[in-house]
Amino acid sequence: MARIAGINLQNHKHIWIALTSVYGIGDTRAKLICEKVGIQATKKVKDLEEKELEIIRQFIEEFQLEGDLRRENSINIKRLMDIGSYRGIRHRKGLPLRGQKTKNNSRTRKGPRKLLKAK
Repeated sequence: MARIAGINLQNHKHIWIALTSVYGIGDTRAKLICEKVGIQATKKVKDLEEKELEIIRQFIEEFQLEGDLRRENSINIKRLMDIGSYRGIRHRKGLPLRGQKTKNNSRTRKGPRKLLKAK
């Protein structure tokens, strides 16, 4: 298994798909990395040579990935909650942030229904 940015990439996947398992690399960025490095995006991880993996590692270093990116996102959310903005309040209450209706939907964000007890 190849190891990039602290993540083990699965051998049987194409390199551009395997790169998306790293937090902070999506489809577009994975294809861009393959293009800039000069590796075919459809090449399997198990077929990559160590030299090619090292080139990918060096190219990826310029991006903010994994722990640093997660930390920055959590700091940004904490800042919104601390200043008491609308989005921060919605984060604190566990409700949708971007204007969605909550009467019927948003079960993912609100969690399972709470049963009302009869008095």
